Amino acid sequence: MKLHTLKPSKGSTKREKRIGRGEGSGHGGTSTRGMNGAKSRSGYSRKFGFEGGQMPIQRRLPKFGFKNPNKVEYTAINLSSLQALSEKSGLTVIGFDTLVEYGLVSKRDLVKILGNGELKVKLDVTAHAFSKSAIAKIEALEGSATII
Repeated sequence: MKLHTLKPSKGSTKREKRIGRGEGSGHGGTSTRGMNGAKSRSGYSRKFGFEGGQMPIQRRLPKFGFKNPNKVEYTAINLSSLQALSEKSGLTVIGFDTLVEYGLVSKRDLVKILGNGELKVKLDVTAHAFSKSAIAKIEALEGSATII
């Protein structure tokens, strides 16, 4: 072992400088924050969309479009999903409560049955809305489509 081969153990040096701990740290005084302005002060947090006092872009641009307050949104369920559900659980009567129980919809949703997929079993389905193709496929197998 020679003096020129000695070095400190790993991790004992190269620590980050502690800011705001006096002049001896090399970062005293303003603690690397600069002289004036909001960023130099305690409690500063940048607001979302703040552009340094310039009028923000979301206020410079005009509003546009239309949001219909009376829009009714349905959760779509295909006949293929109902076929899989009836095969899995052996059901022939599928109502809204059944769909909630098996996790296909939540209890606040409105359900519309769509005609995508093939139906092989006679089903009695109850939902908030049906497409024409879904009604045709359900009634072709002598099932019933009842609107809530």
